[in-house]
Amino acid sequence: MPKNLVWALLVLVVNFDGCSTEGMNNITNSTRPDVVNIASILTFDSIIGKVAKIALQAAIEDVNADPTILKGTKLNITLHDSKYNGFLSMMAALQVMETEAVALIGPQSSVLAHVICHVANELQVPLLSFTATDPALSSLQYPFFVRTTHSDLYQMAAIADIVRYYEWRHVIAIYMDDDHGRNGIISLGDQLAARGCKISHKAPITPQATKTDISDVLVQVALMESRVLVVHTYANYGLDILEVAKSLQMLDNGYVWIATNWLSTVIDISSPLPFNTIDVMQGFITLRSYTKESDLTRKFASEWRNLTTFGLSTYCLYAYDTVWLLARALDAYFDQGGNMSFSKDIRLNELKGEMLNLDYLSIFNGGNLLLQDILKVKMEGLTGVFEYTSDKDLVFPEYEVLNVIGTSVRKIGYWSNFSGLSTLPPETVNMTPAHQSSSSEALQTVIWPGNTVQKPRGWVFPENGRQLVIGVPHRVSYTEFVGQSEDTNAFKGYCIDVFTSAVNLLPYAVPYKFESYGDGVKNPNNTRLVRLIKAGVYDAAVGDIAITTNRTRVADFSQPFIESGLVVVA
Repeated sequence: MPKNLVWALLVLVVNFDGCSTEGMNNITNSTRPDVVNIASILTFDSIIGKVAKIALQAAIEDVNADPTILKGTKLNITLHDSKYNGFLSMMAALQVMETEAVALIGPQSSVLAHVICHVANELQVPLLSFTATDPALSSLQYPFFVRTTHSDLYQMAAIADIVRYYEWRHVIAIYMDDDHGRNGIISLGDQLAARGCKISHKAPITPQATKTDISDVLVQVALMESRVLVVHTYANYGLDILEVAKSLQMLDNGYVWIATNWLSTVIDISSPLPFNTIDVMQGFITLRSYTKESDLTRKFASEWRNLTTFGLSTYCLYAYDTVWLLARALDAYFDQGGNMSFSKDIRLNELKGEMLNLDYLSIFNGGNLLLQDILKVKMEGLTGVFEYTSDKDLVFPEYEVLNVIGTSVRKIGYWSNFSGLSTLPPETVNMTPAHQSSSSEALQTVIWPGNTVQKPRGWVFPENGRQLVIGVPHRVSYTEFVGQSEDTNAFKGYCIDVFTSAVNLLPYAVPYKFESYGDGVKNPNNTRLVRLIKAGVYDAAVGDIAITTNRTRVADFSQPFIESGLVVVA
């Protein structure tokens, strides 16, 4: 690729900043043209790309066959293959602008969207994406970016509610180390923190990672305390992660695996899956965007079976609705007198390089008006009510909570930002955020990894964790409170029972070991024992240790269990 082309692309992004139509040459077409050009950038050989392409083409055909939508104007879509490459996506976006396209659908990934948003902003062409879910893709930074699905912010809120519902406190995040992965996990951390939980360890995986690289990451994860793992990645990498996890015996009893909607997408589109593939998903929890069944969805599902052998994913529905959203917005745009008016920026002619064809790039003069018309559309689509809030987000973010069992998934509940977790569909739950509470949330029984219905504890004693050293007075009297077995030297007694019961109730691991304090010939000095806590010899003490003024100055005490002031833990 010539160096002057690369420099030209950089100058293009910089020079267009803040430009207006003043001093530009205008080219104006008729108000209601025969054809309106739009374009889409997809990754054709990806799981989502191969079905999204079919859905977009089906939507174009349906819009063009309906004379009431654009009143004789036809949509013409040009499909470009990004081939997982950001630079090729940028080039495709520039080629689109040479065709005087009024809107761009895509790209699939949030990483590419960050790149192409700059082109869309400067050429004032709305960029509509039904797959770029990165919460950092803000309409404040990228005003011409329109997300036609829900941000991962809501998906992470749903996962945080699931973690809180099962009373886990710590999770490990496994994610792709790019904009999509990092920003999604940042949102997850924020949502968990708001619920008194946290990410105890982050395990990023580079986009070029081999299975050996993935294995190195998962080995470190297996050494951690938490057994609640959240996987936020892409379909192809996600399957590799699960395959490696199985080889490391990380899909067994005791583990909790929660996958974002990449997993449900694989199952929906690629079913029936090979046994080896579905086997590594058993017991997983995953999410799927909730779409209420309607006559529209049933009709489209029937037609879909005639179009392809691939399964129907919610991404197909959002792709289809995106075209109809744009068609209705264009109809409103033309009703307002909008036309196909483009402007040439004469400053592009100053860039060197005759082969770059930069003089063919045009700014869509009606871009701002069309953008506003897009955001004003209210329609009933395949995905349900399609309407934007004042923050330019789609209304009603809702998900199905799924459990992978056997060769398919079982629906165990729903999540919405209004009702939280529920076993009832969101439209039947008449609640508001003010009434929402964790006590009202519910999910159906889950089959966890290891084929068990017993809720996993969510943690184990870490392989590399430091044990707490608990000092226990070796008394010769009142051994019913605390004593030591003559046969095994194990500690026993009321205080020991209370301590171990309390530790077992904690939602996280607390590794500890008891150490005897005293010679067993006479009762030890408890004041010295308390001072050894302050000195760092012991982390805590368990026994019949009376609360005195001097002792409270050097250690914290639990509540006394008898009137004399004897306590369990110092």
